[in-house]
Amino acid sequence: MSSDENHLPPHEPSRKRGGLALHIGPRKKATSSNPLVLHGRHFGRTVFALCNYPALLTSGILQLEELQDIPVEDYPADVRREHRVFMELVDSYPGLLERLTNGEEEDIILVGELLGKGASGARGDDTKTLKYAVLEWLVPRGQVVIPPLSRNIKSDRGFNHEVTGALLCPAGLDWSNAETKQGLKSGEIAVRGDQWPMFLYAGNIYDPEEPWKGLLRSEILIFGFKHVFMSPSSVDREPKATRSGNAYLHGMKSVTKASLAYIATQVRFSLSSSSVFSRTDTITDSDNFYHSILDLLEDPDENEEVADLMMWWTRFVMHLNHKSKLTLTQSGFS
Repeated sequence: MSSDENHLPPHEPSRKRGGLALHIGPRKKATSSNPLVLHGRHFGRTVFALCNYPALLTSGILQLEELQDIPVEDYPADVRREHRVFMELVDSYPGLLERLTNGEEEDIILVGELLGKGASGARGDDTKTLKYAVLEWLVPRGQVVIPPLSRNIKSDRGFNHEVTGALLCPAGLDWSNAETKQGLKSGEIAVRGDQWPMFLYAGNIYDPEEPWKGLLRSEILIFGFKHVFMSPSSVDREPKATRSGNAYLHGMKSVTKASLAYIATQVRFSLSSSSVFSRTDTITDSDNFYHSILDLLEDPDENEEVADLMMWWTRFVMHLNHKSKLTLTQSGFS
């Protein structure tokens, strides 16, 4: 990844995406819980979060027919990702593909709504708990945030506060510069989702000469991951999957690329001043941010760096390999 690949210049527009199924659809009224809802909760966190499930299932079934004549490699990247997500979904739930191919359109939509209810419910739960939890991770233990931040109201977060503003400041910009700080606070300097914040980097340090250095290895990301996938109390303990944690309950044995993008998106939103997680929120631009992280992690040209990153996360956070357990110093937090 070259030093200028991470962030597009501020004047360049974000590129449009065609795979509409892999973007949040309109909210649906909740229905009664069932196994599809439970499956949607974990699938949204670990495979694809911001997804319109009825559209994904409908287009997925149609695409299966088209792929009999056209190889998937001939489709654009966003359509290939959509197909991959669809196949991971039907492969992860026994009997789902048969139900979809043999069912009526109404049944396909119902299945999609149930999966979507699970995914949006999990996302809402995580947004709510991280809103409070992140306040404990902003400064080293024993120190206090000055001025104090409200637990219930987020309007004083984002670029309105010295601490959260420094964490959200796009890499490459200098938060200590008064003009930059005022521009970010006033909105004069607009920040798109594909302009990555400082908190993504270990020690909150971005090196333009080595853009992979410390990327997606920050302490606050580790805390966020453990909070969601292990248990909130695991943040202060040894890294391991507790019996009550989401990772244990769903047999999760490794960190997925999508789960890393999901946590980064959730932490970013919790630091922001926005009160409601919405796909139409142009301030946080969460949809674009989430996709930009996945774009990097799924880029074939970055295979070596990504493989090293995912192995680091699985060993350090999931604590699968006790003999090769990493210390904070060895992991880039020195």
